Amino acid sequence: MAEFETVRRTGTGARAVRIDEGLRAHMNKVYGLMAVAMIITGLVAWIVGTDFARAVAGEPTVILPAGMVAAMFTSPIRWVIMFAPLIFVFGFAAGINRMSESTAQLVFWAFSAVMGLSIAWIFAVFTGVSIAQTFFVTAIAFAGLSLYGYTTKRDISGWGAFLIMGLIGLIVAMIINIFVASAAMQFAISVIGLLIFAGLTAYDTQRLKNEYLVMRGTDGEAYLGKAAILGALSLYLNFINMFMFLLQFLGQRE
Repeated sequence: MAEFETVRRTGTGARAVRIDEGLRAHMNKVYGLMAVAMIITGLVAWIVGTDFARAVAGEPTVILPAGMVAAMFTSPIRWVIMFAPLIFVFGFAAGINRMSESTAQLVFWAFSAVMGLSIAWIFAVFTGVSIAQTFFVTAIAFAGLSLYGYTTKRDISGWGAFLIMGLIGLIVAMIINIFVASAAMQFAISVIGLLIFAGLTAYDTQRLKNEYLVMRGTDGEAYLGKAAILGALSLYLNFINMFMFLLQFLGQRE
């Protein structure tokens, strides 16, 4: 049985109620932070991506100068944009303990904008309808997986080691395929990546429940705000990656 359920059941009725109420508030904050980050990502991706699509089609851009858009996606700058989110994540995770909660939240918003910039190209490759459809399919799948991780009494912490090892292998394969450009390898990456991030969604949701127990005490209250931001970051990354891999299967190209 998951650690959260074990501690909850061993407490008194009043203590169990307080734990449930505190957990709901904590998880609502996690999902709220994630939702704002998704909105920022979507707006940046749409603004930059639609101008990129216009530039590709030879039409005048609306917001960004055509030269800037071309430089972002055709010059060496594209490599910076491509790898910036990965570097941002590692730097954020390493430095969050030295930040205040408000600073960490602003950095999270900045990261979500960078992520939007890095995936803006999808609006020049896929139809807007298929992007919207894929987003809603991803949202439904994510909600179901996260709900499973939240409600299941089964301890799925053992998934963590396998999923992390799979994630490392996936990142290596993706980097290799940037240079190899193999269609078969890309298909395998999409299938495996989708499965890994689906598993991580359920795993991370249960992990956040158990971490809440550790941090809810007197000594840990100061860290709950940062824990919510890191939790939102984890679930946000799972959602974005599920969406991008699903888009390879459901997206209709322009």
